[in-house]
Amino acid sequence: MRRLIYSVYLARRSAWNRRGVLALVVFSIAISTALLIGIERTRAQARESFTQAVYGVDLVVGARGGDAQLIFYAIFHLGGATNNMGYKSAKAIAAREDVAWTIPVSLGDSHKGYPVVATSGAMFERYRFRGDNTLRFANGKPFDDLYDITIGSEAARRLGYALGDSVVLRHGSGAAVLADHSDKPFTVTGILAPTGTPVDRSLFISLEAMEAIHLNWRGGAPIKGFDVAPEQARRFNLEPKSITALLVGLKDRTRVFSLQREIGAYKDEPLSAVMPGVAMDQIWQTLSTGERVLLLVGSLVTVTTLLGLIATISAGLNERRRELAVLRSCGAKPFDIAILLLSEGMILVTIGIATGVAAIDVATLLLGPAILDAYGIAFELGLPRAGEWIIMAAVAAAGVAAGMIPAIRAYRISLSDGLNVDR
Repeated sequence: MRRLIYSVYLARRSAWNRRGVLALVVFSIAISTALLIGIERTRAQARESFTQAVYGVDLVVGARGGDAQLIFYAIFHLGGATNNMGYKSAKAIAAREDVAWTIPVSLGDSHKGYPVVATSGAMFERYRFRGDNTLRFANGKPFDDLYDITIGSEAARRLGYALGDSVVLRHGSGAAVLADHSDKPFTVTGILAPTGTPVDRSLFISLEAMEAIHLNWRGGAPIKGFDVAPEQARRFNLEPKSITALLVGLKDRTRVFSLQREIGAYKDEPLSAVMPGVAMDQIWQTLSTGERVLLLVGSLVTVTTLLGLIATISAGLNERRRELAVLRSCGAKPFDIAILLLSEGMILVTIGIATGVAAIDVATLLLGPAILDAYGIAFELGLPRAGEWIIMAAVAAAGVAAGMIPAIRAYRISLSDGLNVDR
């Protein structure tokens, strides 16, 4: 053990004497480690952020169609539904004894590129995200009047809205925007606190408000010559006939499979009931090829870096033959020389891994808020996850294996070869 400790000490001193060249090796190892851990952390955090966006939702119910598509537009407010489900069916599901709560969701309109979500007050009472957190208001309160609107944190910040501002919605989204609803403007009464979920990029109105702004619309276009003033709209029956989807929470989660089957066999209209966790797994399986490609690229960078480590240490052996010969003449055995070179490689790899992890943590601290705003992915500092430990262990093991090559070569250098440097 003492000889091993002394070998490590000598390796450290020897490496310090050549710190200029070896610093580049450490930098390369740090970059490759940071790349691999960054890919793994992004993958894990993205999956967790997307999954936690629907915390506590047992089923997502909508018109018959693809499971992934239903999750995309009902939870992430992306794309659009080809068909709606009847509001009568939604009320029937909400009235079931095994259902604890429901959140209706109706999409179709937008505002400056942000989706408008028509829902009920249950959205602000029942929606949960990232470990049972509830929606909180940075300013104001939930919509109360027919023409009140609540805005997510990112949408409010980027559009520069404050309480009391007027907002005009547009019919459709993206390239499908047809016309605006300037005849019925809304007033901002609430701005939500950041959540790191699609809520931040959405605007919320009541289901009745969605009906009110479309009273003089038919077939996706306004009816010419038929105008309904904002105050006149209050006199109409504004209960919706259909909605986009329904988020369902159960009293007993063991009932989820039986309720899913019952909804799938619903007689009044064809419906789909999707378990968010299962659908998210299917989505991530689809994206797994891209994840593997990114990890492969990172692995190739690491292999290239370790080859550079082998080349650097091996190239320095000829310059260090006299140093090794002196050690041999002082009683060091070939095994000690091998341990010296191996220890040097391990020191470089260890410092490189530590530097790479530190770099990722600093990047997380500095860039985390910007990534949260831009992509809705929450990066949090903490102890490395299981996948990150595996990557660090793999890099360390590969570094040890790489260090074995120059160590074996040093082991084979004889004392006479080391003294006769001119041969």
